[in-house]
Amino acid sequence: MNNRPLELFHRHKHNPILKAENWPYQANSVFNPGATLLPDGTTLLLCRVEDRRGLSHFCAARSANGVDGWKIDPRPTLIPDAEHLSEELWGIEDPRITYLPELKQYAVVYTAYSSDGPGVALTLTKDFVHFERYGMIMQPEDKDAAVLPRRINGHWVLIHRPVSGKKNANMWISFSSNLRHWGGQKQIMEARLGGWWDANRIGLSPPPIETPEGWLVIYHGVKKNVSGSIYRLGLALFDLEAPGHCLKRGDEWVFGPEEQCELCGDVDKVVFSCGTTLLPDGDTLRLYYGAADTSIAMAEGSVKAMLKWLSRK
Repeated sequence: MNNRPLELFHRHKHNPILKAENWPYQANSVFNPGATLLPDGTTLLLCRVEDRRGLSHFCAARSANGVDGWKIDPRPTLIPDAEHLSEELWGIEDPRITYLPELKQYAVVYTAYSSDGPGVALTLTKDFVHFERYGMIMQPEDKDAAVLPRRINGHWVLIHRPVSGKKNANMWISFSSNLRHWGGQKQIMEARLGGWWDANRIGLSPPPIETPEGWLVIYHGVKKNVSGSIYRLGLALFDLEAPGHCLKRGDEWVFGPEEQCELCGDVDKVVFSCGTTLLPDGDTLRLYYGAADTSIAMAEGSVKAMLKWLSRK
């Protein structure tokens, strides 16, 4: 009898695929990249780069095959602008990229780290060279946010993760007509309690993936024990036209720290993804993730297999 768990994601054999030593300038660590496929098929990762002060900025890395041969911007691509945006005083973190066909631009939603804590900020770009910053759109404490690629019932949709007065962190949804002013907030998925792998603290990982069956959501959960916290990934499915309604949620995690680069680093026992790319076959999903808050790794999975797994829950 085979008691091995079903593996929905398969790690790349040369993980980690990007490390601080690959950078053209000094960096402490590189991790948690946003990801997108450019029109010419190039994979772009907008990587979180932490400097030796402990503050983060973003730097783009591009690859023809999404695996190796990375061309990294020689200088930071997007830096904190604390002079004009005080909410970026302590850096910018964890970008998530969504292409918005209506605007013909990419929305980059990220964490702005202010003296009051982390909040959600947004910028638009056409080329990952020039950026139109919208500033903070969700006040601290809030993070783990991304927009959906199209309006629903006339409104843009944001998934995000505020923290309540009880310090529980759950997933919420908000709506906007202009990407600047948001309302209609509603909790859409709650962290479980007790000994669950996703007890007390959950959040969106990559931007939701549109499928015929619903929005496929990869989310992270945090389990705390006497040795610290463990960050793992799980799956959920939300209604296409009512994205605040959860249709399915898996009980088990589907991806967790196992390899040495994931178990040991600046923050041990962490796999944390902010970006995926869907290959031209419409099924193969590449998951780019931060390994132990130190390096960038990649795994591949099948969207159809994930939906099938969820259908049995």
